[in-house]
Amino acid sequence: MTAAPSKDRVEAKLQDRVCAGKVRVMIVDDSLTVRTVFSRMIERENGLMISALASSAEKALAELARVTPDVILLDLEMPGMGGLEALPRILEAAPGARVLVISSLTAHGAAHTVQALALGAADTMLKPRPGGFDDDYRGQLLAKIRALKSPARLGTKKAVPGRFARRKVGKAPKVVAIGASTGGIHALNLLLNRIPAQFDLPILITQHLPASFIPVFAKQVELAARRATVLAEEGTEITRGRIIIAPGHGHLVVRRSAGRHVCGLAFHAVKSGCMPSVDPMFETLAEAFDGQVAGVLLSGMGRDGTDGAQSIVDAGGTIFAQDAQSCAVWGMPRAVTERGLVSAALPPDELAEKIVSSTGAGAWR
Repeated sequence: MTAAPSKDRVEAKLQDRVCAGKVRVMIVDDSLTVRTVFSRMIERENGLMISALASSAEKALAELARVTPDVILLDLEMPGMGGLEALPRILEAAPGARVLVISSLTAHGAAHTVQALALGAADTMLKPRPGGFDDDYRGQLLAKIRALKSPARLGTKKAVPGRFARRKVGKAPKVVAIGASTGGIHALNLLLNRIPAQFDLPILITQHLPASFIPVFAKQVELAARRATVLAEEGTEITRGRIIIAPGHGHLVVRRSAGRHVCGLAFHAVKSGCMPSVDPMFETLAEAFDGQVAGVLLSGMGRDGTDGAQSIVDAGGTIFAQDAQSCAVWGMPRAVTERGLVSAALPPDELAEKIVSSTGAGAWR
């Protein structure tokens, strides 16, 4: 005799029918005001709906036993377990969901946010001060939610492995340059952890983050990569064994100077609208290093890095990209993959191995 389905299962099936085709959002925040404001913003938007509200991490974990959200808005600073402590358990309980961290503006909040992004949260959104929940903030929030929706759950066609043309690996690189955005910090940590300590080509990184988060991010990169890390300034020399990170207020650019390769900062508007942008870093590296560049694009929305990747390929260099299945948002890697600029599209840990294998003996200590 077959057991009758539980009440929770029946409710879940009914919810699935109601939610078909919609992005299901769960809000986890101890502030009733924030939960209310976010709920109103989301429920006014076609194609989005609230699947659950929770005032604590403990209640969120209990809710995840009965609901299957696509996107989870998570406050990190809550009484009890707290969002940061709960994050690994939330990701385990909702493997198909993307987590959008709602961060405070404090230095403490920045450190916790970057840690959450390294643990697997996909993106961050600053929590505004009172009165800051305006139409501009609403537009940014909804855009992030839509970008993070689960393709598999919403029926979006996924990339077919091997569908796009692959280029041959180009010149042996003298520098590695990495661009990343939404979901990129987690991917970057996985990649850097797999690069051997004996591999000492310089690594340049442009990551889309609020400017106040960049110093914390740089410290985390240094721990993950096990090598010296600095923020780019005017005249910073590119040397072996060093990681250089674009600051939040300017583009990292590269030039030759008296037989050396040095960094500079640029502040011009770019097509992607990003600050810092991957494109100026890639474009200037292609020229300064005569194409001896391995460019890498990790998870992120939009097309930043595509034009710069074309410059690297045109100069004889190589572009690698994160694959669709492992990306939080397959935007930046997708753009270069579909343009046919990529020599390999792989998960971050396998990308590390591919990058290392593409270099010659001169890349090692």
